[in-house]
Amino acid sequence: MALEPGAIIAARRIPLTRGDLLAYAAASGDGNLIHQDETVAKQMGLPGVIAHGMLTMGIAVQPVVDWIAETAPGARIAEYGVRFTRPVVVDAAGAEVTIEAKVGAVDAAAGTARIDLTAIAAGQTVLAKAQVRVAGLGPGDDAA
Repeated sequence: MALEPGAIIAARRIPLTRGDLLAYAAASGDGNLIHQDETVAKQMGLPGVIAHGMLTMGIAVQPVVDWIAETAPGARIAEYGVRFTRPVVVDAAGAEVTIEAKVGAVDAAAGTARIDLTAIAAGQTVLAKAQVRVAGLGPGDDAA
């Protein structure tokens, strides 16, 4: 598979509702009220109800997961890391996270690529250094 640094492999807008936060809380066991109750969130110094960090991280990588499934089914995510910069505030009307996945670097000999993610909500970047290492893209795959 020929990938070039700078190529955008996926872009998506992902809506989030407070119902999504409740469903994630039930699935994850994280019932912290900052993800459910406006008053509690504001008492904690937050601007309002916020999405769970791991939920944000999960939705940010989903376009890469889908891209792998569609274009490189033998590949896999070998590493994924982010730095949280701002919370995703989910008001009563919901929120939207815009994700862009761009090829940052390619190691054809190793069969890997670094995909850099941009995640924006309410006009602000919510993740920094969001990078995914995809392995299994070629004959030299170095990740087991």
